[in-house]
Amino acid sequence: MYVAVKGGEQAILSSYQLLDQQRRGDTSVPELSVAQIRQQMKLAVDRVMTEGSVFDPELAALAIKQACGDLVEAIFLLRAYRATLPRLGSTQPIDTGKMVLDRRISATFKDLPGGQVLGPTYDYTQRLLDFSLLATSAQVEPASTSQTVGAAQTTESGTAGEHFSPRVIDLLNREGLIETHHATPNDPAPFDLTRQPVRFPADRSTRLQNLARGDEGFLLAMAYSTQRGYANSHPFVGEIRLGSVEVEFVPEELGFAISIGDIEITECQMINQFAGSKTEPPQFTRGYGLAFGHSERKAMAMSLVDRALRAAELGELVQSPAQMPEFVLSHSDSLEASGFVQHLKLPHYVDFQSELELVRKMRTAPPQGQASTDGLEDDHA
Repeated sequence: MYVAVKGGEQAILSSYQLLDQQRRGDTSVPELSVAQIRQQMKLAVDRVMTEGSVFDPELAALAIKQACGDLVEAIFLLRAYRATLPRLGSTQPIDTGKMVLDRRISATFKDLPGGQVLGPTYDYTQRLLDFSLLATSAQVEPASTSQTVGAAQTTESGTAGEHFSPRVIDLLNREGLIETHHATPNDPAPFDLTRQPVRFPADRSTRLQNLARGDEGFLLAMAYSTQRGYANSHPFVGEIRLGSVEVEFVPEELGFAISIGDIEITECQMINQFAGSKTEPPQFTRGYGLAFGHSERKAMAMSLVDRALRAAELGELVQSPAQMPEFVLSHSDSLEASGFVQHLKLPHYVDFQSELELVRKMRTAPPQGQASTDGLEDDHA
């Protein structure tokens, strides 16, 4: 028995060495550094930070390198590290209305105060392979100073290069055409999904936490299903914002908020039709999405699923998977999904042998009622 254990241990250690070799690749090729991953694989880094629940581009880049580019494994690594960190306190709610914008677009209003800020995006590119990127010394031309459409690139103070613009939703709020949610001093503290498991029924703050950490591919599929008729949904992108926002914290010894830094986030406000109910007039409703870094697809999918999960709250018929909180929230986490699927490749020798013996016995035993049937056949002959 000892020899078998020792042999298994040596095989595992050899597996580690092979993994290191696979990660490094051809030694004649320069090694990919964490700094390169952070700077040149930004969208992957932002996804790992969002689903790993840690805003730290360097650690996310390190996780991607360690995981050989497997983003789900990198998310696992980052979230496992997060579990070892002390909890110092909770920051103040961020004010996305004061976001320093790098990108801001709306599919509902063409002429916006502050203009449409296109920023960095694949939306207007052709999906063709750019073979010039094979050249390692390719130079990138600096972007022009004007990126806005329909307005000058200035802030309220007139400084070029920074944008502070009112939210698109505020335009509809002025006419009372969209639902509003006002925070009150008596609002309960948000449920902390990182410390307690989900309980059903889950309130909206819990659902949003779950969706923010949820697997982008899963949320994308759920969001896609709502657009294919598997939910009563007709969405419009009210606004997508990408930029930096200030984070504030109130130390106990001071008693007032201080700025502890800026983080880059993507916010999506999705506008949906609502026919009204016995208590509410016809108006637009909202779905909300927010993610670290430049994560538009994730934020959009999150906002679509958030709105679908509000079906019961709004008196709509719940009949599609994306409208069912227990189905969506129980299957959205990439770590849990990956763990359940991948555990199947671990040893299940005892379980399988027991089922194998059961199937063998079932095949050798006569079917139920077979003996009495044979007796009747003999008497008839």
